[in-house]
Amino acid sequence: MRSRPNARRDRAYLVTEARPSRAAEISQRERRYLLMMGIRVVCFVVTVIMFVGHAGWLTVIPAIGAIALPYFAVVVANTRRPGSSASFRPYQPNLPERYVPPAGDGARGDATDEDR
Repeated sequence: MRSRPNARRDRAYLVTEARPSRAAEISQRERRYLLMMGIRVVCFVVTVIMFVGHAGWLTVIPAIGAIALPYFAVVVANTRRPGSSASFRPYQPNLPERYVPPAGDGARGDATDEDR
């Protein structure tokens, strides 16, 4: 049995700052990789079509994309979103100030001659 309360357990945290689950992060990285590799396939097909059509030096432009994109796709797919160094931030409610009625003669509820 613990003699002191666990202060860390008693605090509420903002859920919106939580990192995505590992499965969601991997899924997002896979989608980015597949998108970039799809662009590479398009570059390769355009290169072949331009080469067959005797486009000359313009064939080099999509060929460079088809050659360079795998490197960038792997680098982008292996990068993780950096975690925050402060971990979670405790929830601090942003409440308005408490209403304090103005002090005056009519505030006490006394009836005057005009009210009767």
